[in-house]
Amino acid sequence: MATIVDLHSFACPASAPFFGYLGAAAAMSLANLGAAYGTAKSGTGISGMGVGRPDLVMKALIPVVMAGVVGIYGLIIAVIISTKIKAPVLENGSPHPQYTIFAGAAHLASGLAGGFSGLAAGVAIGIVGDVGTRALGQQPKLFVGMILILIFAEALGLYGLIVALIFSAASPGTCP
Repeated sequence: MATIVDLHSFACPASAPFFGYLGAAAAMSLANLGAAYGTAKSGTGISGMGVGRPDLVMKALIPVVMAGVVGIYGLIIAVIISTKIKAPVLENGSPHPQYTIFAGAAHLASGLAGGFSGLAAGVAIGIVGDVGTRALGQQPKLFVGMILILIFAEALGLYGLIVALIFSAASPGTCP
């Protein structure tokens, strides 16, 4: 006896959008966790330095801005992923999926790559921002060195953004 195989359930299961939305949520939450840590850690350094050298506080705000940019990377990834998730359409009274499991896995990988890179960048920015701003209060000539280190820390988040964009741009395939 022959059995009928539903090709929709293999290529386009009902759970596929879950993985896409999980990737968007991971990108947003992990990158913002890194941005929040970077902002808080840098802010404590700025506060400590500002007591003795209030004239350098405006220069010392750069790590806080750079940490905020990491959060924006997560937002960009989450928006791109969420706009590519397709809801099922009704055909002959039954839902017909439009989103493949391959697309769900690619979007999950995209969100995780961007999110964890943002988390790592935020932690690095926070540590460098804290110690760097305190050192800046002691020796203002360290400003350029601090900025260079912060740029390399920010690059970690940018690498994650680039990889996430490549993953999310993968051809999603079609549902049968």
